[in-house]
Amino acid sequence: MNFPDLHPLGASGTMPDIQGSVDHRNLPIEQVGVRGVKYPVMIAQDNGSTAASVGEFSLSVGLPADQKGTHMSRFVELLESMNQRGLSLSASALRGLLAEMLQRLDATTGEIDVALPFFMMKAAPVSGVQSLMDYRCRWIARQTRGATEIQCEVKVPVKSLCPCSKEISEYGAHNQRSEVTVTVGLDGSAQLSVEGLVKAIESQASCELWGLLKRPDEKYVTERAYDNPKFVEDLVRDVAVTVRAIPGVVSFSVEAENFESIHNHSAWARIRSSL
Repeated sequence: MNFPDLHPLGASGTMPDIQGSVDHRNLPIEQVGVRGVKYPVMIAQDNGSTAASVGEFSLSVGLPADQKGTHMSRFVELLESMNQRGLSLSASALRGLLAEMLQRLDATTGEIDVALPFFMMKAAPVSGVQSLMDYRCRWIARQTRGATEIQCEVKVPVKSLCPCSKEISEYGAHNQRSEVTVTVGLDGSAQLSVEGLVKAIESQASCELWGLLKRPDEKYVTERAYDNPKFVEDLVRDVAVTVRAIPGVVSFSVEAENFESIHNHSAWARIRSSL
């Protein structure tokens, strides 16, 4: 049985490329691409192994004024190629992936933005019981005006205890869970890992958090925070000092938010700097 040709070929025997035709409105497009694409990813870890996750990707390129459209399928082809090669997300890998995307799309500017959960196995401080902690991570690779920019962002939950409350109270002190958001800009030599950045941030809190704690661990966390009180101002400054000392970091933003236990509002602070 003969079926009708649903995609008639042009005179040359090939399908017409409408997207590649000329546009006459003289309006370049800053970014055009795909958004909300979920794909499995691997994340490089400090011990040389990789951890599995699922990334939500936004990929885009700049489109010249005379080109009607971009080839959307090539963005997904890029992710499929990444998946088949087992490429692990890192600063250097994203540089290569960005260059490959620009080549595939015949573009001079573009951006890869991927957000994903990151899980890290942690041992409780006293019992040593193992459990996973989850963090939110985001990588951005961007090329504009011939320059490539790589950014990594992590959101890290920690514990903070108020120095003022400790000082004025006869016993106890109010404390709360806090969230520290750090975004770092990286140069071409950076070997930063998500795991290393998370650990650097946790080290500056009143106390870090764990997914699973036994009673001896709870005692440790309570007393550790009491012995290490920090205002939100202390937290954001201490994290900033630590982050700016990481090799390969050329810019950073550090934001801390304390979800106050004695108020119906948060306290927060932010530091931004270019080194």
